[in-house]
Amino acid sequence: MKKNIPLLLLLCLLIIVSCSEKADYGQPDVNVESLQKDFMKWWTYYYERIDLSSNFTAVDTLSNKISKAVFLQSLTTGKYIPVKLTSKDTSVVCYKLFQLNQKDDNRTGETIKNASIEEYERFKMEGQQFPKFNYADLNGKQYTNENTKGKFVVLKCWFIRCTTCVAEFPELNEMVNQYKDRKDVVFVSLAWDNAADLKEFLLKKPFNYATVSVQKSYFRDTLNVNSFPIHYLIDKEGKIVKIVSTAKRLKVILANATKIN
Repeated sequence: MKKNIPLLLLLCLLIIVSCSEKADYGQPDVNVESLQKDFMKWWTYYYERIDLSSNFTAVDTLSNKISKAVFLQSLTTGKYIPVKLTSKDTSVVCYKLFQLNQKDDNRTGETIKNASIEEYERFKMEGQQFPKFNYADLNGKQYTNENTKGKFVVLKCWFIRCTTCVAEFPELNEMVNQYKDRKDVVFVSLAWDNAADLKEFLLKKPFNYATVSVQKSYFRDTLNVNSFPIHYLIDKEGKIVKIVSTAKRLKVILANATKIN
């Protein structure tokens, strides 16, 4: 009997750890079954309520806490959707995996699969060094890895015919104005249009970022950017903090980064 005591203690410890992992993260903030039956209803929910680029607590289908990497990898299969859980602690954002009913509209699975593949690739780039660069804006000012060291670089990728990219200009202009007294924050945008077209366009649609004309292939081959707009936040050491697709999310991560530093 005494020989079994260590084993019993180990089993008790495993049970305690397991229980601690299955904390009460709350209930879904939506009717999941109903959500799956209507693609547009799901898409609206996903667009308005889910932000996979944020720092969230991730749990699997059994409510076990998992890493963000595992959570995103699971979504790339197209077999799950992320659902936000309500919690008494409003400071904690928690997403849970729910298995898709394959009998329902398969557009949901394909959409979340494609979105999650892109999000997972961005997530893996966090903490990596941003590629070497030497940009000259439309006024001839140079921006390089060397002369931006010690500064946050906020980088937007866009092009003239991208309506979503242009629609963000007013919100981003407000953000630039908010940080106008911060000498350690630099705003640069990259567009694949030629310099002459950009100058003419920006006379009608003012944008307060320094704007650089680059080759379209630069986005694909160097930055691995395939959708627009995309925003990078690069820290003072030249490392990627976050890559996000909305001005709303960019404002949050920039505020958090500059508050710490």
